[in-house]
Amino acid sequence: MELLSPAGNVDKLRYCYTYGADAAYIGLKNFSLRVKADNFYEDEYKKVAQLKELFPGRRLHCALNISFHNSEIDRLIEDIPYFKLYPIDAFIVQDLGIVPILQKNFPNADLHLSTQASCMNREAVKMYKSIGFKRVVMGREASLKEIAEIKDAVPDMEIECFVHGAMCIAYAGRCLMSAYLNGRSAQEGFCSHTCRWNYKLMAPILGQTDTVQQTDNALQTDAATKTASPFTQDALPMPKAIEVAQSGKLVLNEEKRPDEYFPVYEGENFTAVLSSKDLCMIDHLEDLKKAGVDSLKIEGRMKSIYYVAMVTRAYRKALDALEGKITQEEAKPFVAELYKASHRPFTTAFYYNRSDADVTVSGAADSPYLLAGEIKGALSAEESDFVFKKADQLKKRRQEEREKLCPQALAALEERIKNQPDKHLAAVEKKEGFAFYTLAPLNMITRQSALELVTPAIVSRKLSQEEFCLVNPNTGEVYNWVCDGHPCAIYTNIPLNQGDLLRALDPGYKEGIFRDNGR
Repeated sequence: MELLSPAGNVDKLRYCYTYGADAAYIGLKNFSLRVKADNFYEDEYKKVAQLKELFPGRRLHCALNISFHNSEIDRLIEDIPYFKLYPIDAFIVQDLGIVPILQKNFPNADLHLSTQASCMNREAVKMYKSIGFKRVVMGREASLKEIAEIKDAVPDMEIECFVHGAMCIAYAGRCLMSAYLNGRSAQEGFCSHTCRWNYKLMAPILGQTDTVQQTDNALQTDAATKTASPFTQDALPMPKAIEVAQSGKLVLNEEKRPDEYFPVYEGENFTAVLSSKDLCMIDHLEDLKKAGVDSLKIEGRMKSIYYVAMVTRAYRKALDALEGKITQEEAKPFVAELYKASHRPFTTAFYYNRSDADVTVSGAADSPYLLAGEIKGALSAEESDFVFKKADQLKKRRQEEREKLCPQALAALEERIKNQPDKHLAAVEKKEGFAFYTLAPLNMITRQSALELVTPAIVSRKLSQEEFCLVNPNTGEVYNWVCDGHPCAIYTNIPLNQGDLLRALDPGYKEGIFRDNGR
């Protein structure tokens, strides 16, 4: 089975391939359902082409999965010469209007049907195959039993399924809540994740239902006159609760919109309204294989580099174990790391029992770790010599300055160095077996930081304070701390490679508590 990972930008694309993805999917500006991801634009096609050469055999899928208005069709046609600069192997689409456009201009690229199309039955799959689709990304509502039936009926159609990541409460991603509450359409890539917000479920106050005023958009109070809310959070007697639930008079009250009440209708079957659990199928890959799934898709083009790397690595090792390339025991510690990447409580969604998909949660995805930094590669011999040259010059200059000072001035200097260590950084010293690597800090790292190294092959390895120091490659100074934006090299006796990551424990993390990310 193919492992397909999300790439919201060029850096994430590199990590998809580095950590084991067979293919990655990207979005291009203005035509992807993840417009808040960095996506790809300008001359980034050059970097993408270089990555494809660096990782031969890896595939690149491009999501053009918005619902197109006329103006967007026109812009798509205008941008085709630019799209042709990318080494795209397949397009992921839901809008059938762009199919003939892509077939004409990209005859060698495959067509993959987006999960947005909610394809869930064999007759629909046959229809999509007849118009040129090579693969169907199954609707989230499809069960493993249904997928197996579809594969039996259309064996030469590739089947792709989401196996990990966040799920829209509408599951196929066709939710209208964001547009309704916030004026930002999920179907055009502007979802504001309204399902993750905090709500109260409220019912009419008994005896006051006649006073409720309904507007076009919501049941609401008169904020100007401070009219009291006609709703209550108090529990209703069960017969009355059922009557109210089916009356259409239940409302949701969002915490940052205290004077607005959004109508809710509860039908015969339970309907989840708020945030869904995260999908995780890593323990069920064999069942997916038996059902005939060809590609396993990880959600998350807006997720962090750390998330993309850890989740991709975990599924890579699990797949390798399933295929007999490594043992289950070898894969086990990598799979365990999956639970240390940000996530909400997990579910298997609709694959086995749809009731599991209807269980909702609140709060943000969370992780015990912060990504401290990325290793960008080793410094060349010339670059390393330059760092030591600057360090020697620094030491020499300081020594000359000290020699000019009287005892009292020298004592005052020593006191300033003691009280303001960040203004008097030490010069790096050569050590046997140590080497420089470019480090891009992403969060604050100090000399006391309990850093861990994670790589495609190393589950995690703690770094002692004796094994590294952080150096300004432009001055040869040893930092006491660094953060995002500082030029930095790590000087260490541990061999490192481009794509290795450094992480540190998040002091604000508490196990079992999912913190609010402020949206």
